[in-house]
Amino acid sequence: MSDGVLDIEGIEINLLLEAIFQRYGYDFRDYARASVERRLAQFLADSGCGTFSEVTARVLREPQFFHQVVPYFSISVTSLFRDPFIYLALREKVVPLLRTWPHFKVWHAGCATGEEVYSMAIMLREEGIFERARLYATDISQPALETGKTGIYPLDILKKGSAAYQKAGGRGSLSDHYHARYEAAVMDAAFARQITFARHNLAMDKSFGEMQMIVCRNVLIYFNQDLQNLVLQLFLESLDHGGFLCLGDKETLTFSSVADSFVAVDEKARIYKKRVRR
Repeated sequence: MSDGVLDIEGIEINLLLEAIFQRYGYDFRDYARASVERRLAQFLADSGCGTFSEVTARVLREPQFFHQVVPYFSISVTSLFRDPFIYLALREKVVPLLRTWPHFKVWHAGCATGEEVYSMAIMLREEGIFERARLYATDISQPALETGKTGIYPLDILKKGSAAYQKAGGRGSLSDHYHARYEAAVMDAAFARQITFARHNLAMDKSFGEMQMIVCRNVLIYFNQDLQNLVLQLFLESLDHGGFLCLGDKETLTFSSVADSFVAVDEKARIYKKRVRR
């Protein structure tokens, strides 16, 4: 209600989110409301539909139209070695402990188009432990995942990533890890053997194994408190004892439902370690 007048658009959005959940099982109802409204307003402008009610009708009857909506709920803010100080912290404070596992698994939740997954792979390769790793890269957006699977990026993305790579403690040249072709660059094919890209909905799906590290950076900020706690509980249950959780710089475990289950490894870098229960 607003000044005694029904918020018709708000009701339409509620009905659209409910229709998506009932028809396809994707639950966006607990995403932060302001973010949902912005994204759906952009989709409405791009779709050619006049109202959200029209979007709802088409979503219910046209699966292909629904799959045009889903990417608008995916956050694709990413880059190679984004926030280099985090990779320095990982090299110094996490890698030495990852070395103690003969094999380990890393889950990048909300991986977008995969640049940060390849950043992790490069770091692990330079630390000599990539062959022991299995990386799982998940996102809700299939188009973003397809980009990650190909490992093909515009060459300027790699060039911009070079400075961040050096600041992140890179041991050589970023070009050691990709092949340039005209205006595009292809990540080293050897990475594909250890990286699995898969669709996963944090609001709905379960874990797919015990992890030694989970990376989920600046995704939780788009969820309301209840959904944040649900996802953090999923991460807690998915981590091996002594495993690591890396969040975004705008996120923290303080005041969350799982705060007592972790200790801070590096608060600035938002790296936490799951407590080992005695």
